[in-house]
Amino acid sequence: MKNVSSGCYKKPAYDTRNNWVTMEFNTKCRYNCFRKQSHIDICIEGFSGLEPFGFEFGEFGFGGNHVHFPVNIPKRYSVQDAEIMLKSRSAKKMFEHHPGFRKRYPRGGFWSGYEHHESTGLIDLEKSTAYCRSQQQHHGITVVDDCQQRLPNSA
Repeated sequence: MKNVSSGCYKKPAYDTRNNWVTMEFNTKCRYNCFRKQSHIDICIEGFSGLEPFGFEFGEFGFGGNHVHFPVNIPKRYSVQDAEIMLKSRSAKKMFEHHPGFRKRYPRGGFWSGYEHHESTGLIDLEKSTAYCRSQQQHHGITVVDDCQQRLPNSA
């Protein structure tokens, strides 16, 4: 038998697979740290800091003491490595912008050791997004909008 090959195999320039995983992270000691909009915004900013590394995020859902979110993990990272990167980057941002958290977490650990992740895929991505979107209603959480707004210039 003769092995015939066209010889035109090209490796794609970008990652063609999807590795959507829905994750849940809890705060240490289950403190309700996500009842203020400024805390939520800083946490999302911490997660979004990993987008240059190839991470893609879906919609975030904060339930007072935990966060749910779908994330597409690049193929060069395992789920465990991605979890470590996500937790460390977001905790660093939270402690930078809210120094009062150092009193509550004197050892510097913002997230608990518990984490939950499940493979989502493109079919279940809409269900996962709807679940994340409904976290505040599901847990009966009212988020206080404490972000400062600019006053209109009065000339």
